Amino acid sequence: MADHQDETRTAYDGVVELYASLFADRLEGQPFARAMIGTFAELVRATGNPRAADVGCGPGHLTALLHELGLDAFGLDLSPGMVDHARRARPALHFEEARMESLPVEDGALGGVLAHYSMIHTPPGELPALLAEQARVLAPGGLLLVSFFGTDGPEPVRFDHKVTPAYSWPVDRLAGLVADAGLTPFARLLHDPASERGFLDAHLLGRRS
Repeated sequence: MADHQDETRTAYDGVVELYASLFADRLEGQPFARAMIGTFAELVRATGNPRAADVGCGPGHLTALLHELGLDAFGLDLSPGMVDHARRARPALHFEEARMESLPVEDGALGGVLAHYSMIHTPPGELPALLAEQARVLAPGGLLLVSFFGTDGPEPVRFDHKVTPAYSWPVDRLAGLVADAGLTPFARLLHDPASERGFLDAHLLGRRS
């Protein structure tokens, strides 16, 4: 797991300012993703535990959005460059460098985990461990929102992402992994973003029982 994470960290450290500028609008041009994050925040608030982690937070744009939606949100990211940018851009919020397979969060502490396209660089064989770690930190009834690139094929597809290699997933296959991690998938949204890659944008909600 270390090799690909080292490559991912280095790749994102090298594009911090560009990446931050590209996502400065915080999904204003992505109504489907924005709607799912709004639904996620509403459901997390309803659990009575508003503490939520934005895992793979990048420059912190969605951590700030979750905060505005009423959550006690904090950001975690593998890239020290991204964490540094997030801290400077949003000093009122908490950001920390962390690996996704070893989150610095106690068992059952969170009402929500957002993983917005943050697991796309993980090789398929390593994804179950990351999902199990996200399930570990959720309280009973807590919510996980995973956003990823979807494909109609039977297997994950590796492709050349603009930053570092990534994978698209059959939605049913990823939902099965979420269930194997101890969560109950209960809602999904798929749409065609008319991207040059030809993948679907996919959003999957799961709940800790």
